Formats: sequence, C-alpha cells, structure tokens
Amino acid sequence: MAYSLKINGATQEVEAEAGTPLLWVIRDELKMTGTKFGCGVASCGACTVHLNGEPVRSCQTFIEDVEDAEVSTIEAIAEDKVGAAVQQAWVELDVAQCGYCQSGQIMSAVGLLSENAKPTIEEINDYMQGNACRCATYQRIRAAVQRASEILEA
Repeated sequence: MAYSLKINGATQEVEAEAGTPLLWVIRDELKMTGTKFGCGVASCGACTVHLNGEPVRSCQTFIEDVEDAEVSTIEAIAEDKVGAAVQQAWVELDVAQCGYCQSGQIMSAVGLLSENAKPTIEEINDYMQGNACRCATYQRIRAAVQRASEILEA
C-alpha cells in the first residue's frame, strides 16, 4: 500500500504493508540508518524518533498511524536549536562509547529539554529511564543533558 509521510520536513512516498513498523520504513525504504533496531518491543529506546515533536519508539509505531504526522529522525535533529545543543553537549563530553544507543538517547534528551529546559537530575533519570545503554554511559548521558541545558540557557 502507498503511504505519504512527512519525514524531516520532506514528504516521502513509500510502499509498505499495513502493520509495518515505522522503524523499517525509515531504515529499509528511506535508507536513513541513524535510527537503530534494538529490541523490537519498545523497551530499549534505540529506535526513538519524534512524532509531532514527541519521542516515540519507531519499532512499535506503525506506518498507518503516522501518515498525517511530522516525523523527525536523528538525521535532522541538529536543525533544531535544542537538538543542536544536545549534539554539541554529546561531543563536548564524549558521551558515546560503542554508540549504538546514542541516536535514541539524543532523541529522548531533545524531547526532555523541549518540555523542560532546566531538568533536575531526578527528572533526567526519570525521563531517560526507557533508554538502555549496554556500555552503561548513563553518568555521561546525564551530564550531557545538563550541559545541553546550560548551552540553551546561555
């Protein structure tokens, strides 16, 4: 079936069966490979994208549910002021170790800072808890969210 999607500000026409996870459309059809497959059950956060500005797990978001929505992926996150600040903080603090979870971590961090520009450590922990990092860089992730908040405040 044909679907028309708005992804990263551009309208994309794709062919997919109803029930196809958005993740596979993004990666396989549109060749945007920054969004990662982690668990497939929305538990790890590696597949996080923004749907109308809200972080969602693309492995459990179906193509037919996003046709009238604005989808943003990691590929376009730096075009946003908050996204650019988060990416700057990630680089400054050398957050990534293996890097596999980082696109999902960044997408969630942008979601948090878009809602709450000055989160407490507890608020960061609560908001980011759905994103797993096998390398356990949680302290650096938390510090980068705090640093991005400082960048935005400046």
